[in-house]
Amino acid sequence: MEDYIINIVVLGVISWTSAFLLIRWIFPKRSFDFCNRIVSTIHASLAVTLASLCVKDWKCPVCPLASKSSHWQMQTLAVSLAYLIYDLMCCLFDKRVNIDNSIHHIVSIVGIGAGLAYEMCGSEMVAALWITEISSPFLHLRELLKELGYRDTDLNLAADISFAVIFTFARMGGGPYLTYVTLSADNPLLIKAMAVGLQLVSAFWFYKIARMVKYKLIKRTSPQKVATGLYATKN
Repeated sequence: MEDYIINIVVLGVISWTSAFLLIRWIFPKRSFDFCNRIVSTIHASLAVTLASLCVKDWKCPVCPLASKSSHWQMQTLAVSLAYLIYDLMCCLFDKRVNIDNSIHHIVSIVGIGAGLAYEMCGSEMVAALWITEISSPFLHLRELLKELGYRDTDLNLAADISFAVIFTFARMGGGPYLTYVTLSADNPLLIKAMAVGLQLVSAFWFYKIARMVKYKLIKRTSPQKVATGLYATKN
């Protein structure tokens, strides 16, 4: 791994941590999780933008496969690696430790770190970054809305459904395809293993999200059914 990449990672960890402390200072009455999610939303938006700029040909976003990473790809991955290290530390400091989220962070850190060390697989890894972060703003929005007092509102339900739809298309549509081409190409074994691990985590989250959406929709329609039943009984 080149020295300038290490410098970007170190500076990035400091920058993301500083951003969190600044947001914590701006919103002193908000929770630890609320402030961290604002930082996470900033990173997701930045990551998707940088990943999009890395694509050379949108007719084949993951081309060329198993190739040497460009400087722009490596810088983009280094910025996200720094964020993942920062966010993993936040997960450890937060009172609510999420095991599956921690595993996702570790898999991503090892995968991106390996890609930067090998200085290859830039196209595949930037595509993975785009796929994993495109739904993140909506993930954080739904939690931010809850703390702002919009739990169980139409706005919160819209954020839930938007997150579920985008996550499904990205991770269960683009994800398996990206995993397939990563395994098919002449990539290092560690990169292939991390691709499979990330897809398995995504599949587990898809199961949990499907259950969440089902619960939310049933919860929203149940009172209407009860009211309709009572009206029919009276008449």
